[in-house]
Order: sequence, then structure tokens, then C-alpha cells
Amino acid sequence: MGCCSGRCTLIFICTLQLVLALERQVFDFLGYQWAPILANFFHIIIVILGLFGTIQYRPRYIVVYTVWAALWVAWNIFIICFYLDVGGLSKDSDLLTFNISAHHSWWSEHGPGCVRREMPQASGVRTTESHSYITVMGCLMDYQYIEVMHSGTQILVALLGFVYACYVVSAMTEEEDSFDFIGGFDPFPLYHVNEKPSHLLLKPMHLST
Repeated sequence: MGCCSGRCTLIFICTLQLVLALERQVFDFLGYQWAPILANFFHIIIVILGLFGTIQYRPRYIVVYTVWAALWVAWNIFIICFYLDVGGLSKDSDLLTFNISAHHSWWSEHGPGCVRREMPQASGVRTTESHSYITVMGCLMDYQYIEVMHSGTQILVALLGFVYACYVVSAMTEEEDSFDFIGGFDPFPLYHVNEKPSHLLLKPMHLST
């Protein structure tokens, strides 16, 4: 009964993680955040694997999910440190875009209450790329705190998934051990295998008499 409730809870947690990961993936795509996009992609794959393992009673898949949950917590801690400028990290760097582009978080220009204004370049200024200067005003919350809230939610759900995954793996392992113990002392398979050849040996003897 406890294993069943644990499995149901883990299935719910995995489903919630998929929803949160897909939501985050959309906004990371809009902001061209390539490192988070790759991390979210692997996260979605592993969560689906853990969900499949929970439904199909595959403890090894759940173990893989458990290991990834710990790595996912570490990744989101790094994201929090990045956006809060902790440990020499800077949210204004191009680290999350692999220095391919100068894009930043989508929330930096589209946060709640933000008013985005584009100021075209002067006519006499010519550059290889025609970008406009963008000013953002009136944001109710700075974008870095929105990203921190996203990562904090991911950490909380991942920790819950880690705890329940460990519990489900332990419960499944105990059930498998108990089944192996019972099956090891069951004489029926041996009797069933030896029973059929005995009839085959005795039948020709009756026909000869």
C-alpha cells in the first residue's frame, strides 16, 4: 500500500516536472538561452524515463532519474548564482548563450509591467548588424528575480522527486527480494519439470505388456 501511494506521488511529481520544464523551455527559446535549452532538453528526457520506470516497475530507470534529480538541483543552484552575480558570475555575460549572441533572459524585456521601447540608431551610424537600442521601464519585478523564482521552484520539485524516487526504489527492491525468497523454496517448478518425463517413460512399458 505504501509503495502504491509512493508511486502515485512520484508519477504526479514527474508530471509536474514535465509541465514546468516545458514552460521554462518555451521562455528559454524566446530568449535564445542555449545552455538552459540543452539542460531542459536532457531534463525532459530523464523525467520521461523516470515516469516510465515508475509506471512499469523499472527500478533502474528510477535510479537514473534520482541521480539526474541531484544534478538538476546543482544546475539550478548555478543558475541562481548566475543571476544574483554570486561567485564572480555576472548575469550580463553571454555565458548562457555560449558567447554566440548577446541575448539575455526573455523576462528582461517582457516581465510583468515592463514597457519596451525601441530607439533606432542615428542615420549616420552604420554597423554590420542593424540593431535598435531598447529601453525597458516600469517593470514590477527585475527579471533576475523571476529567473531565481523559476530555479527555486525547480529545486523544490526536484528534491521532492529525489526523496520519493529513493523511497519507491527501496520499496520495489524489497518486493523483488521477497518474491525471490518465496520462489526459491517453491517445489512446484521442479516437480512440474520432472513429472512430464516420468509419464513418457512409463507409457511404453504398459504398451509392451
